[in-house]
Amino acid sequence: MAVQDECKLKFLELKAKRNYRYIVFKIENQQVVVEKLGNPQDSYDDFSASLPANECRYAVYDFDFTTNENCQKSKIYFVAWSPDTSKVRMKMVYASSKDRFKRELDGIQVELQATDPSEMSLDIIKARAL
Repeated sequence: MAVQDECKLKFLELKAKRNYRYIVFKIENQQVVVEKLGNPQDSYDDFSASLPANECRYAVYDFDFTTNENCQKSKIYFVAWSPDTSKVRMKMVYASSKDRFKRELDGIQVELQATDPSEMSLDIIKARAL
């Protein structure tokens, strides 16, 4: 599975310059491509809504939070979105190429596997951040 250079480039921009709140990636013609870029001011709900209900996707989300010590921090989440309603073949393709794709994105701190929106709710994101 090839990874378009744009995927790595946009991820570096999210990580270093914080140009985006999130990036949604999809597999198209045997390669991973950027499908959507979230504006820095977009909310977590905007991010959740950008994932299709019946298709798999990879996504990264830059989550800002305040620690118990009142420190502002941010963590980059990798979300492997694989809804139960997506096609079996699609799920297999995404599952088999996930680790290789994730290695291309240096700087991911938390990984989340989700098959429905409740598995990646904001509460779960917050709990995994601390």
